Amino acid sequence: MATDLNNKYIFLVDDEPIQNEMLKDYLSERFAYKIKTYGSGEDAMKDIGLNPDIAVLDFHLNSHLPNAQNGVEVLKTLKAASPSTQCIMLSGQDKLEVAVDSMKYGAYDYVLKGETAFSRMENILNNIIELRSVKASNSTYKRIITMLIVSIVVVAALGIGLAYYMQAHHY
Repeated sequence: MATDLNNKYIFLVDDEPIQNEMLKDYLSERFAYKIKTYGSGEDAMKDIGLNPDIAVLDFHLNSHLPNAQNGVEVLKTLKAASPSTQCIMLSGQDKLEVAVDSMKYGAYDYVLKGETAFSRMENILNNIIELRSVKASNSTYKRIITMLIVSIVVVAALGIGLAYYMQAHHY
């Protein structure tokens, strides 16, 4: 189900290049996002100006670079720089504390790496897209309702003004 997402980006941040490429291939077959892969959060943050719609972060990002930030640290930095980016933690960490920290610092969801991870990721992306669509529709409806209310107030004020004018001039 490819949705037209023009210049919207997904950042995949994992220090395992094979994992990044497999997820990139899987998602690019299903979504029209531009997908960029990074081996560290620090590399991803260099492109934060692209304002990614979604970021998928691994928790352990320091197997190749010992001083690299972990996924939760990257999550904090990314959310501070781009609050509208939906972040998904994709990790082999089956620890409740990691999942809780991820959610506490703004992750949209937490996915445990495994045989169902990619299909879960697809479902989560569909949910994010649907949520954004609903929010956009709500925003449009709010603007329309506001314009209607303003129009009604203006018409009512004109009617009252006209009635006052007619009464004052004995029509």
